Amino acid sequence: MLILCANTLTPPGGERVETDEGVEEMWMVNYLANFHLLGILSPALRSQPFDRDVRIIVPTCSSYIAFPDLGSALSKKQWTPKKAYARSKLAMMVFGQAFQKHLDAYKRPDELPMNARVVFVDPGFARTPGMRRWLTRGSIWGLVLYIFGYFLPWMLLKSAEMGAQSILYAAMESSLGRGAGGKLIKECMEVDFARNDVKSEDVAKQLWEASDKLIEKTEKEQAALRALEKKHEEMREQEKKEAEQAQEIEALVDTIKKGKEAEKKPSRRQRKKANADKAESTSS
Repeated sequence: MLILCANTLTPPGGERVETDEGVEEMWMVNYLANFHLLGILSPALRSQPFDRDVRIIVPTCSSYIAFPDLGSALSKKQWTPKKAYARSKLAMMVFGQAFQKHLDAYKRPDELPMNARVVFVDPGFARTPGMRRWLTRGSIWGLVLYIFGYFLPWMLLKSAEMGAQSILYAAMESSLGRGAGGKLIKECMEVDFARNDVKSEDVAKQLWEASDKLIEKTEKEQAALRALEKKHEEMREQEKKEAEQAQEIEALVDTIKKGKEAEKKPSRRQRKKANADKAESTSS
């Protein structure tokens, strides 16, 4: 069972945020990370024993309906939290359908049908911390208003437990372990997709290729940065060793100097003898 719950949503009026890799945050967390994870796990998912019921559950929401199409460029000037979130959800829906076809196209060594299925789930709107952050716009004043007007969210939104029921249904309903994958569950029942282009092979192909290129480009850049950081670390270690060696040499030189000074300085016996000789010469 694989449930792709990672998700983030910038509150309305929020600024565009990029990850350390230079990718827009919602695109990275809501879509690209899941795309990359499934790409890594694909061999393991396809090689599961036939008697196992393998499910990849993709939580989504109705916001995917709002974005025009994935071919529409979303520049920094056009960026808004609503558009970016809807785009990431639409991309995940399109990729999920393509991934199901990718699984079905695999020919198992035992020549049995594929037993891994993608299931989409729309849990609806619930009173979760993410929803609270979106409603309050991530501000203190918004949180104060939310608390004083809590009766409205309580009346209009599900509890987190109620929102999880559709996900639990997708995880445990036995009928979903039979037949074709790529189904959409809402309110614990199978429903149709609101957009036909979710199943478009051309759109999925373009999205898959673009995502692969972005991940490849990002990984190369990060590998170069890691190599540069490693080189800098080695240089720092070398400088540290050289400094330690210099300190050791300096300490050794100081020890030698002290030894020579000690040799030049007469000992106690020599001083005593010299004083006795001096006293004897004086008395004579």
